[in-house]
Amino acid sequence: MMEPAAAVAAFGALAHDTRLQVFRLLVQAGPNGVTAGDIAEALKVPASTMSHHLAIIERAGLATSRRESRSIFYAADYEGTRKLIAFMMEDCCQGRPELCGTGLAAPSCETTC
Repeated sequence: MMEPAAAVAAFGALAHDTRLQVFRLLVQAGPNGVTAGDIAEALKVPASTMSHHLAIIERAGLATSRRESRSIFYAADYEGTRKLIAFMMEDCCQGRPELCGTGLAAPSCETTC
């Protein structure tokens, strides 16, 4: 369960054009992620500026990072993203998110509803 303050931080992180683009790129890249340098190059953002944006996304629980040699890889934090979506949908359809038909219901409900 996500606390409201954490949801505000996550939405705040995504409430910037560049960070939203970064997050979408990370989701598309999959669990192996992509290097910070490749992200900066793809979005045509200076490396130091990109580092700042990536740190905000990571602190918000929407990305993870790992170091491999001299490169830092970033990947979407799918669990953090699921928590954010669940936070927004928990009261959907009078507490029955499976009625929303968006595939956002909890996995246990999707298989039994």
